[in-house]
Parts: sequence; structure tokens; C-alpha cells
Amino acid sequence: MSSSWHFVLVLSIATIYFLANASFVQGLNAIDKCWRPNPNWRRMRMQLATCSVGFSGKMTNNIGKDTIQYTVTDPSDDPSNPKPGTLRYGATMITGKVWITFKNKMSIKLQKPLLVSSFTSIDGRGVDVDITGVGCLVLYKVTDVIIHGLKIHHCNSHGPSSVMGPDGKLMPLGQMDGDAIRLVTASKIWIDHNTLYSCHDGLLDVTRGSTGITISNNWFRDQDKVMLLGHDDGYVRDKDMKVSVIFNHFGPNCNQRMPRVRFGYAHVANNFYRGWEQYAIGGSMNPSIKSESNFFVAPESGTKEVTWRNGIDKSSNPWNFYSKGDFFKNGASFVQTGLGRAKPNYTKEQMFKIVDAKSVKSLSSSSGALKCKTRSTC
Repeated sequence: MSSSWHFVLVLSIATIYFLANASFVQGLNAIDKCWRPNPNWRRMRMQLATCSVGFSGKMTNNIGKDTIQYTVTDPSDDPSNPKPGTLRYGATMITGKVWITFKNKMSIKLQKPLLVSSFTSIDGRGVDVDITGVGCLVLYKVTDVIIHGLKIHHCNSHGPSSVMGPDGKLMPLGQMDGDAIRLVTASKIWIDHNTLYSCHDGLLDVTRGSTGITISNNWFRDQDKVMLLGHDDGYVRDKDMKVSVIFNHFGPNCNQRMPRVRFGYAHVANNFYRGWEQYAIGGSMNPSIKSESNFFVAPESGTKEVTWRNGIDKSSNPWNFYSKGDFFKNGASFVQTGLGRAKPNYTKEQMFKIVDAKSVKSLSSSSGALKCKTRSTC
């Protein structure tokens, strides 16, 4: 082959790669654009902490020279005396910043709920990690936690018990309802690219004064009660709750609570909804919800209305249920109330670009735990 033809071939290959990569990047949302195009993501895992947006802000408190890198090698679980190499040991027994990865594909069946310590990042990228059992993950009075790339499902309820908690301290637990992930008085939490389904109670609860939460790029399916934001109608402290629900995929077979909000504020943007039975977005106790550029596909039969309100007093100030740029298909509709003042008021580091609602269906096609190939983009 002549040198000129060799040059043309190399240039053509480079051009094809550039165009393919450019097309790949163009189809990513604001979070995924930050790290997924990087073929060296395995060697630069902690770059992920700089990619979060929404109310969690950047998760840079989770990284630095003092971060301990811990690899899960053992799928077993001992709630009282966690063994080195297990997920529970990494999440509870190590003090300070810890970045947890998994050596290979594994299924972890929790014997009791797993309490996650502050400044912990659980990173399941590159392998298939299934978590089932009792609990499952509980973030109790913690801050700066990343949960990424896990499949959490078939989580069962459990009565009062004691388990090893944050910083290796034995802690009493009350009744566990059987949620995939439960936040209790937690702050600055990022839950991204997980697949959650088929749990006893709900898939994700944000309760008891938790705030500064971003829930992004997850796939929620096969569940009655999906996402609860706010503890109960008597817990007024949840009025300070702020949660971003962005770039997620809801369905199939989801009934209600996508999300259900009490007291606080939720920015629900660029999510794809594959039907519902009772409702998609709802709440009680005068919450504020901004639904922005979501793609709603109503069910073939039953209610077509996206929203639901419990106990609204129409004689008082109407609740802020605000829809902006949403796309409605198959007869879906959104009843707005309030004055449209449900703005997130993000800081500069929390802000992100919202895409047109008609692009959301394709944008959310990679929601959930990703299949990341070796030596390639994720």
C-alpha cells in the first residue's frame, strides 16, 4: 500500500470514529456528556463526582487524595460482623471517603438493611451487580453519598433489629417497609443510573427532612408505589426538601408516585413515562412541583390525567403544580394549579441544560444500570 493510500485510510477511519463519537455525544444528557464519552473512564472513575447537577450539586466532597478505593470481592453478607471484601464492610466499616467498586459480576442478598456511611460512593459500572434481600439500602442521617450503576430489586420488609451502621457502630433499626433505597434525614445525595423494580413497598423514599437530592438516569419499573418525597402529612420539616428528578425512565407497569410529594419542592424534568394506573405525579400538604419537558404516554385505558392531589383546599392559595414544555401522547393531560412560580432557583453548579420533550424518549433509552464494555465508552 502506498503511503498516500495509507494516509487516506487512516484519515477515513479517524473521520468515521469522530462522526460516530460526535453522534453518540449529541444524544447524551447533561450528566452523561460529562463522563460517558471518555474511553478511559475506568482509570478515571472519580471523574463521575464532578458530573452531577440538580439539587445535589457537584459531589466533589467524595473525592480527593484521601479517598480510599475499595473493591468488593465477596458477595456474602454478615449484618453484625461484616467481612473485609464485602459490600457491607466497605459501606459501613471504613471511616472517611471511600469509593466502592466490584471485582466481577455478583448477586448480593442482604440479610438485613445496609446502612451506608457519609462520603461513600458505590460505583457498579463495568459489571452486573444485583442487590436483593432485606431492606435494602438505607441512608440514615448521612451526607455526600453516590449510588450508581446497581440493580436493586425484590427488597423485602423486616421487623426491628440491629445492624452494623456507619463508622462500624452497631445501630438499632425500626420496622423496614421493604424499599430499594430509603433516605432518612439525609442530604447531598446523588442516585444515578440504577435499575429499581419489584420491591415490597416502594422503590425510593426521601423522608424526614432529607434535602439536596438528585435522582437521575434511573429506570423504575414493575412497581405499585414508585417514589415518595416527604415522610407523612404531619412531618412539617419536609417543607425544606428539594429534589431534582431528571432524565429517568418510568415504566412499564408503574402504578403511582412518580413522584408523590409532601410539603417540599420537586423539579421533575426530561423524564419518560410509559403509562400509569392511578397517576404519575401527585402530592399532598401543598407541595410545589415543576414538571418540565417530560414525555408522558398515557395508558390505553383508565385515567389519562398525569396529576393527583390529596386534600387540596381550593378556597386557599392553590398549590403550584406547573407544567412547562411537557409532551403529551395518547390523550395524556396535566391540570395545572397555582401561579406558575415553581422555579428551582438552582445555583450555577446545580444548573443543567433541559432538552426538548420530544427528544426524551430516545434520551432515556440508556436509563438504568449501563452495560459498559471493556476499553470503550460506557
